[in-house]
Amino acid sequence: MTPDSTPAPPSWRELLGPEHLGAAIVLAGGILVGAVNIYLASSLLPTAVADIGGADFYAWNMTIYLVAMVIATMLVSRLLARWGNVGAYRLGFAVFLAGSLACAASPAMPVLLAGRGVQGFGAGVLSGLGFAVIRSALPRRLWTRGNALMSAMYGVGNFVGPALGGLFAQFGSWRLAFVAMAVIAAACCAVVSRVLPRGERGDARVPVPAVSLLLVTAATAAVSLAGVLPGTMAMAGGVVVALLLVAAFVAHERRSELRVFPRTTYQAGSPLKWIYLTLGLLAFGVAVESFVPLFGQQLGGLPPLAAGLFGAAISLGWSLTQLVGSSATRERTVGHLRIIGPLLLASGFLLQGLLQREDAPIWLVLIWVPVLFVAGSGIGLAYPHLSVAAMSSTQDPEEGRRAAAAIATVTSLSIAFGTAVAGVLVNLGDLSMLDSARYVLFGFAIICAVGAVTARAADRSSRPEPAEPAGHTPLQQGS
Repeated sequence: MTPDSTPAPPSWRELLGPEHLGAAIVLAGGILVGAVNIYLASSLLPTAVADIGGADFYAWNMTIYLVAMVIATMLVSRLLARWGNVGAYRLGFAVFLAGSLACAASPAMPVLLAGRGVQGFGAGVLSGLGFAVIRSALPRRLWTRGNALMSAMYGVGNFVGPALGGLFAQFGSWRLAFVAMAVIAAACCAVVSRVLPRGERGDARVPVPAVSLLLVTAATAAVSLAGVLPGTMAMAGGVVVALLLVAAFVAHERRSELRVFPRTTYQAGSPLKWIYLTLGLLAFGVAVESFVPLFGQQLGGLPPLAAGLFGAAISLGWSLTQLVGSSATRERTVGHLRIIGPLLLASGFLLQGLLQREDAPIWLVLIWVPVLFVAGSGIGLAYPHLSVAAMSSTQDPEEGRRAAAAIATVTSLSIAFGTAVAGVLVNLGDLSMLDSARYVLFGFAIICAVGAVTARAADRSSRPEPAEPAGHTPLQQGS
């Protein structure tokens, strides 16, 4: 190999080989069960309501799950410090299992919602652990591949969740769906100690950033409720309140000694804040998926199953592309991918908006699929490389775990915000589904395009300042 050549990227065969396969399964499995359950219950809920009642609480299903998930992701670094890798993972799977069984045995809707909250907390712990534990579970050269595999699970979950829920609901066995999730969690929990390094654990109690947790919890609740409030103004008000709470969270974190995000995030010149913003804008775009089936049915005349599959095109593009894009190792190429990703996502939404028609002919509807796939591929190109950049932002192990765990916090919070904003834009269309579709797609194209700006800022902040030539002295003013 010549001095200027780039080493060959680690292969998928190495990550999924005997040495690392067990760790990869646990890391990815923890992300997958949480991602699947975001939408699993949504597909099951109509059947569950017919069985146990509680239609008035329908909208709380997603809200409680997402709020619990976001709270848990912010506690991951503290759980690791207290319990180590194995103990924290066992706790996460055990809580998720308990929540799943509570959902399966629910005699009434309040019990089901309580189970969803427990489930969401366990899913949040597992999501945050995946990104935090990869630092010790895999060698550094496999971080990008590992991040690609884990973030692909979000896309897979968005596809499998509704399909699996619909399948169980079709046969009237909604409780068995939650039992199946519990069985998967139990199986993963059983192998954790065999495949993961135990990690360091201490007896000292790590203080909890209570104010930060309270502000983010309130923001998540506000934005989640905004998505189901009646009327455009009420929904927009909910989003504004949530944004103000996020601003208060950032202001508090900047001056507090107890924080959720690593201190590097708030330091001048640090690329970490731009990395998180770019990750957030990519995850924000995923929310469009929730409304694509609606547009497919109303504008394209598709049956529900076909419309649901159309909606999964974004996740499919996200998942498949990052499995390929993660092979990039050259610094310049990686920097380009981080910028191209948001642009591709925004361009896909823009083109999809231009292709919307009332009573669209089948040939036009078929074009929607590759366009949505391309939009999703923008997430796949950039997400794993941004994740590794966040993980590598500090040499301090504790700060590194916190930086990695925050990836899950940013992702979950951004999806919640995206869903609420999409709901507001749909309402703006009033009685015209075509207008609603265009508002959503054009609005998200504009918002997601900002990710290219934040990615560029992260790239510039990451570059070291050029050293002045030896012997060079700056010209004195007036010389």
